[in-house]
Order: sequence, then C-alpha cells, then structure tokens
Amino acid sequence: MTDPQHMATGPGVPEEVGPPRRTMLLIAMPGTVSANLIRAVEIEFPSVTVEQRLEASAARMSYPDPVALILFEPYMFASLEVASADILRLHPLASAAVIEHGDREPSCRLSDLLGSRLVRGVLPMDLKLDVWLSVLRLMLHGGEYFPARLFFRQIAGEGAVPSAGVAGGSFTGAADNDLATLTARELQILEMVARGLQNKIIAAEFSLSEHTVKVHLHNIIGKLGVQNRSEAAARFREGISARADGMFRV
Repeated sequence: MTDPQHMATGPGVPEEVGPPRRTMLLIAMPGTVSANLIRAVEIEFPSVTVEQRLEASAARMSYPDPVALILFEPYMFASLEVASADILRLHPLASAAVIEHGDREPSCRLSDLLGSRLVRGVLPMDLKLDVWLSVLRLMLHGGEYFPARLFFRQIAGEGAVPSAGVAGGSFTGAADNDLATLTARELQILEMVARGLQNKIIAAEFSLSEHTVKVHLHNIIGKLGVQNRSEAAARFREGISARADGMFRV
C-alpha cells in the first residue's frame, strides 16, 4: 500500500489542479443579494470570487481572475448595453444576467433582453436555494436562462391575438391562440403548473385557497380542450416555444 506522504512527485507526474479561478461580478445595491446567498455561492463554487460593486462602470474594470458572470439590476441595462462592446472586449468569457426581484414587473422588455449582445439570462431572486444555485451554475458555465413567466407576461399583455398565418402576426399556432383565451391569473397558475409545482405551493404563492387553484385549473383545462394538468402544461410549453421562435422571425 502506498504511503500518501511518500507519493511520487516531480517531472512526468501530473499535479492535481482544481478548476480555474473566476470572478462573479455583482453590480447592485447592498442587500439585493443577501450576505447568506453570497456565502452560499462561495461554498457551492469555491473557485469563484464574488466582487460586489455599486456602479455600472465596474463592468469595464479589470479583476485578478477572469470574469465569468456579470449580474446587475434592471435599471442598469441601458448603460451596460451601450458599453457592451467594451465589456465583451475586456471580459471575452463573460455572460451577463439581469437580477429579477420576485414578481415585480421587470424594468427590461423581453424583446430587448433577447436581442442584447451582452445579456444571456435573467436570475430570479424568488427561487428555492438549490434551484437558484443551479441556475447560477448554468450561467457561470455560459448557459442561458429566461424564466417562462417573462414570456407569458408578454403574451398576457398583447391583448387580441392575430389569426394564425396572418402576415405580421406574432403568434403562429393553435397553442398560442388557446393561451390567449386565458386570463392573466390563469396564465400565472399554468406557468407554475408547467414548472411542476403542486397546488398548495401555487396557492401559497398567490395567497389563494387550494380550492380556488383547482377551480382555475378546471377552467384552464376546459379552455385549452385538454384532459388534465399535464396536457395543459405541455400546451403552455408549446405556446412559449412558438412565441420565442416568432420573436426571431424576420
């Protein structure tokens, strides 16, 4: 048995190295991301250094370790977008994400976010810790994350929906037209069902009784012409995918 204190070292013997050091740049007012959350990030990602700054100009500064992710508050979007070329030149491996404060209406339009040179996602602050860290992990590795509720907010705000196939129409399929028959509350509940949340969690989220949630689900299922909540959730996901595709059509 090899004595761990006398293991071979020297030329030809590869050294064990951990992941490269990286920087997560947090540009926000104090308390936007709590000290407990920052500590959780440091524990979950020991190779990541969290740099906290107050001004958007911090994204145009150099840091000891390469910047992998820039998190910022919505009101900074315009100034960061103007400086995006400089930011990407200075931090070529970095992606950026807007911090979303729970169910508040986002200050950035979804179409602007999707068309941004810099932004690659939205980080909701109302997720469970394990889910929040999973989203953060995705972003630190260059992945994109846009919560489905951003899409349904836009759908709910569109009003009347053009018929499928009409030139210039934003919606392209039956699933979209079905979703347009739902109220804003029904869309909210359906989005949470599509995320796999139980009725009691949905009820607590909107300060409703479970019975009221069941009534909403009954109405949703009837309007969509499906058999159960699973089929309703699938219809929602189809509609969201079609809506996202439509945003990029010329």
